[in-house]
Amino acid sequence: MHIEKMDLDAIKRVDRSLTADRPFDYYCWDLYTRVGLFYRDGKADGEQNPEKLKLRAEIIHAIESGNNTIAELADYVATRNVEQILYTMERLGIRYDLLARESEILHLHFWERAFQLMKDRGVIHFVSEGRNRGCWVMPFESHTGTDEHESDKIIVRSNGTVTYTGKDIAYQLWKLGQLGLDFNYKPFRSYPDGHATWVTTTEPNAGTQPEVPRPNFGGGAIVYNVIDSRQSYPQEIVKKGVAAIVPEFGEGASVHLSYEMVALSPSACEELGLELSDEDRKRPYVEMSGRKGLGVKADDLISRLEADALSEVKTRHPDLSEPEQRDTAHSIAVGALRYFLLKFTRNSVIAFDFKEALSFEGETGPYCQYAAVRANSIFRKLEVSTGSDSGRVNSNEAVATIFEGESGNEIWSLLMLAARLDDANAQAAASAEPAVLAKYTFNLAKGFNLFYHRHRIIAEENEVKRTVLIAVADYTRRQLTTALATLGISVPERM
Repeated sequence: MHIEKMDLDAIKRVDRSLTADRPFDYYCWDLYTRVGLFYRDGKADGEQNPEKLKLRAEIIHAIESGNNTIAELADYVATRNVEQILYTMERLGIRYDLLARESEILHLHFWERAFQLMKDRGVIHFVSEGRNRGCWVMPFESHTGTDEHESDKIIVRSNGTVTYTGKDIAYQLWKLGQLGLDFNYKPFRSYPDGHATWVTTTEPNAGTQPEVPRPNFGGGAIVYNVIDSRQSYPQEIVKKGVAAIVPEFGEGASVHLSYEMVALSPSACEELGLELSDEDRKRPYVEMSGRKGLGVKADDLISRLEADALSEVKTRHPDLSEPEQRDTAHSIAVGALRYFLLKFTRNSVIAFDFKEALSFEGETGPYCQYAAVRANSIFRKLEVSTGSDSGRVNSNEAVATIFEGESGNEIWSLLMLAARLDDANAQAAASAEPAVLAKYTFNLAKGFNLFYHRHRIIAEENEVKRTVLIAVADYTRRQLTTALATLGISVPERM
C-alpha cells in the first residue's frame, strides 16, 4: 500500500502476471527486504521514522479489527503466501492438519475470554504510570527481565493492540481445551491420497460437507511449541501465564521445543549466488536475514540439491529413464536436507553446506539411504520376499553355532542394534531431541555396511549360516527403512 502504492485489485493483477520462476512468495520476499528501509527513510543504518512506526501500528490495528479494505488486502496476501508454503512443504513430504489463523483468536473472542480469565485470576495488572503506562502487563518476580525483554511481559499495548504473547496465551488455552470456545473450520487443501489440510474461519458451518469428515482439533494434554531459541523468554512468559490461569495443568503442559538458527556455510552462499564480503568468507557460517535480503528461499535450496543429486545419479545410472533419474535425485535431495537438519542437537547452530549434506560418505542422509538400497538389492537378487518360508532352519543348535566366535559376535551385535529402534524412538521423544534417532539411524546404516562387507550373504555355501545372514539382513533393512521413514526420508530403488 505504501511502498508500491497498490490496492487489492492491483495486487491480484500482479499475482496473475507472475511466472513459476518467480511466484507470489518470491515477489513478497523482494518487497519485504525493502520494508526495513521504508521505516528508516531509505537509510540502512538510520533511525526508525516515528510517523511510519505510527502508521504500522494503525495498519496492525486495522488488520486485527477486520471488516475493512486493509484487512481484506492482508488476508489475500497472507493466504497466497500460505498456499505457496504448502507447495514448498509438499516437495519435502511435509503436510499440515490445521492452519490456525491468528485473526480468529481475536474475531472469535478467544482473546476476550482469555483476557477476562487473566484479570479475574490476577495474572495481569494495568500500569498507570512509568514507561509501560496504559499497558496491561504480566509481572513475574523470577523474571525481572532486561530492557530487551521487558516488552515481552506486555500483554496489551497502550494503544489497545494485543501482543503476540497475549494471543499465544489465548491460543495455548484453546490447545489445552481450557478456553471453552472453539474455532470454525473449513477445508483449505486436499491431497490426492485423501489427506486434507483444514483452516480456521469465522464462518459458522463452513466445513460441514459430509464428504469431508473433519478431525477434532485442540484439547491436548501437552503442547509442544516449535519456535527458535531467540523466543525463549516470551515462551517462558506464555508458559507461566497459562500455568497461572489453569494451575491444574502446571508449567509442564507447555513445552518450548526450541532450536538454534540455520545458517549457510560461505561455500553454500557462493553456490547460491549470494554476494559475500571478504569478512563473511572467513566466517564459519553466514546468518540469514529476511530484512537484509540475505538468505536462501527453500524452493531454491531444494532445487539446487535436486540438481546436484541428479548430476550424480546420471553418472552412476545412465541407463535409468529421465523420470526415474529425477525421482531418485528428489529422494536423495530430500533425504540429504532432512538428515542434515536433524543430525545436529537443537542447541547447535547449523551451517548448511551442499557438499557435506549430499556426500555418500560419513554421517549423511545419502549414506543411510545407500545402506538401505544396498540391503534391498540383496533381496532382489535372491528373489526372496519378506514373508517367504524359504531357507528356514529348524535346528536351534545349528543356528547357535553361527553366533560363536568373533564373526558370530558381529552378527549378534548388528541384530541387537537393529532391535533397539523402539528405544531410540522413545529416547528421542523423551528428550525432545530428533538428533538421537538420526544418530541411531546412521549407526545402524554403518553397522549394516560393515556386515555387508564382511559376510558373503548371497554366495555363502553353509546353508544354515546363509539363512541366518539373510534373516539378519532382512530384519536390519526393515528397521533401517522404518527409522528413515520416521525421519521423513524415503529409500529409492537405486542410488
